[in-house]
Amino acid sequence: MRIKMSLRPLVAAVVSVGALAVTSSAMAAAPTGDYADFKNCPYTNTAVQSCLYSKSTAGSFKLGNASVPLSATSPSILQGGFSLDDNTGLTTWYNAVGADTLVKTPLKVPGGLLGLVSTGGWSGFLIDAFNNAVSSVNDVYATAELAGPVKFDFVNFLFASGTAVELPIRVHLENPFLGPSCYIGSTSNPVRIKLTTGTTTPPAGTAPLTGSTGETTTNSDGTVATVTNVKLVDNTFSVPAASNCGYLLLDKILITAGVNLKEGLPSAAGKNSATLIGTTKQGDRAAVQASVH
Repeated sequence: MRIKMSLRPLVAAVVSVGALAVTSSAMAAAPTGDYADFKNCPYTNTAVQSCLYSKSTAGSFKLGNASVPLSATSPSILQGGFSLDDNTGLTTWYNAVGADTLVKTPLKVPGGLLGLVSTGGWSGFLIDAFNNAVSSVNDVYATAELAGPVKFDFVNFLFASGTAVELPIRVHLENPFLGPSCYIGSTSNPVRIKLTTGTTTPPAGTAPLTGSTGETTTNSDGTVATVTNVKLVDNTFSVPAASNCGYLLLDKILITAGVNLKEGLPSAAGKNSATLIGTTKQGDRAAVQASVH
């Protein structure tokens, strides 16, 4: 008996394996050495001049009555790239590729639900549900998410004058009791933080905050600048009310009201603040791309 065999399935299998290997290799390629932190920089875009990676490991966000700290284990990370027009001094920002431009880091809210929600006037099922939540999962996490385009001004950053980084954000409050869509701010009405390395100009009656441009060192060929002890500050922004906290319509009304009452939201400019302290790295885009293998 003669058995006929077709090479097509075998060839197809070989081609598929080869394609998978090439794809895996391409996915594995990333900047190395001094440039490793810039793995999500849009370094293949020749319009980009520099990659930026900023990691804040100290400081805090204060929105209304709630203050949430940053730490080495729960930092705030901003990453992407930029170009600078030598004639106008204007900076163009480019978002990160393959990852969040503002990394979504859950920050633990001190006091959890007990410190976040006012239950005055609650009774029945809702107060029972709240007490059960507190006894089982009291922890609440606040995660800042971009709600609009980042604005970066390299000249202002360097010379401690004016807004260096503008971050329009919404803050996701996470706990099973709060439901999946409890936010402070929104894409249409974000918390608009305007960070400076200089000195803020808050409303009358609020003391200004002063940032710092930190201390700069470079690698051996000058393609990476590392700025330590950078301090970015802002206490000039307002904060809108929280919305959509809870599940059922009545729950949402009462729980959202409880969050806003406890946290003093909406909160006027001068009553909120952001302080980000950490390290910022700037890398030459061409050098970053050349390190990829």
